[in-house]
Amino acid sequence: MRLGRLAAAAGIALDSDPDRQVTGFAIDHRKVAPGTVFGAFRGASFNGEGFIPAAVAAGAVAVVARPEVRVEGALHIADAEPRRAFARLAAGFFAPVPPTIVAVTGTNGKTSTVEMTRQLWRMAGERAASIGTLGVTTSDESVSTGLTTPDIVTFLSNMSGLAREGITHVAYEASSHGLSQYRNEGLRVSAAAFTNFSRDHLDYHGTMEEYFAAKMRLIDEVVADDATLVAWTGAGEWAGRAIEHARRRQLRVLTVGEQGEDIRLLAHRPTQLGQDLTIAHDGAERTVRLPLIGAYQVANALVAAGLVIATGGAAQATFDALGRLQPVRGRLERAAIAPGGAPVYVDYAHTPDALEAAITALRPHVNGRLIAVFGAGGDRDEGKRAAMGRVAADKADLVIVTDDNPRGEDPAAIRRAVLEGAPGAREIGDRRAAIAEAIAMAGAHDIVLVAGKGHEQGQIIGSGETMRVLPFDDVAVARECAGSGRDRP
Repeated sequence: MRLGRLAAAAGIALDSDPDRQVTGFAIDHRKVAPGTVFGAFRGASFNGEGFIPAAVAAGAVAVVARPEVRVEGALHIADAEPRRAFARLAAGFFAPVPPTIVAVTGTNGKTSTVEMTRQLWRMAGERAASIGTLGVTTSDESVSTGLTTPDIVTFLSNMSGLAREGITHVAYEASSHGLSQYRNEGLRVSAAAFTNFSRDHLDYHGTMEEYFAAKMRLIDEVVADDATLVAWTGAGEWAGRAIEHARRRQLRVLTVGEQGEDIRLLAHRPTQLGQDLTIAHDGAERTVRLPLIGAYQVANALVAAGLVIATGGAAQATFDALGRLQPVRGRLERAAIAPGGAPVYVDYAHTPDALEAAITALRPHVNGRLIAVFGAGGDRDEGKRAAMGRVAADKADLVIVTDDNPRGEDPAAIRRAVLEGAPGAREIGDRRAAIAEAIAMAGAHDIVLVAGKGHEQGQIIGSGETMRVLPFDDVAVARECAGSGRDRP
């Protein structure tokens, strides 16, 4: 494909060489081949601008970089926002793409919502996929990408590959990092969802306002001009602000929740294996038997239904399909039954709000004690550690503070910070030992919650050249601990 054609589609003026043939796009100089357009970006710990000579030597025909960067031997496509320019160029190269694409943003619930959207589409007969923390998920496979929002080349390549496989509907997670770094640009997004908003990633964004502004790029710049915003009204003031952004662009707004105008939650009642919902839509009341535990799963499921309806799905069939949703990996996933009879749940909750939501979700099902095992990640927002401790101390009956992914920090220092909010909690640094202790002490009427890592398959120790990822799966460990407890004399 000619560079001039790609540039014209992206609204970028070229100084010369419009007839150069483009064979691919890369942001890693080691993946450059003759005909590649190379994106040279500055990051927090890595500067791609230093690898421009290597990329040119490998055959790059053009380099997208800041205006002040020196480029020799290839066309310099200069832009003050090189990530955005690169993304828009690349979007024209990776084709075809699925015709129906939706995106979900918010602090919590993104993974569950995109996966539930995929399931609802599949039950309606569509060939659907989801992209996010769990990887690329279709009806028959899941491929991990390692990031909630992968780099732009991987993202667009995945989209094109899915379209070539016959996928017509895709739901993807739009993280604040991905939005601020232009990792999901250039595609026609038919609908967006805003799930909720609370403290997270302030180590990267600095303030809540900057964090929210990153989320709003989805509404302000990424979605199509005729798109729909599906907003969960339970997000309160933040939902109202997101709706204001949508209305400034004259987008259609579909509100969901107890104050929702389009899908209103009238009542929900916990049952042994899920919860019964009463909802109102289009002037009629409906009862839905949702086979998932937790009030926040109600929010995820109804927002997913809103996305399906916003993109042409039949309302009645969509609401009927809610009763056949399957749990999402690592999201209030029942991992095992303790020898004493207590169920053990694993959840990805790693923020104060998410931890509170997980504990609150389990509370109606507890007749004894709710035992919470969790930690906090290293090299991440330090301000949420004590807050997570306070939530656990306030909402759970017994708290065990352990290690999560300490990364480059001292694990004991992280635990101390968490314990400041939960001074009465037990401290067991070894995560396997902490899970084993919780399971061993759990009685028939108790519930054990292991929070923080969810679907993750490893524990990150160290950083930089000393970083190691030790195999660790909370679900597998919980099952092993429960099984070994049964073997005891």
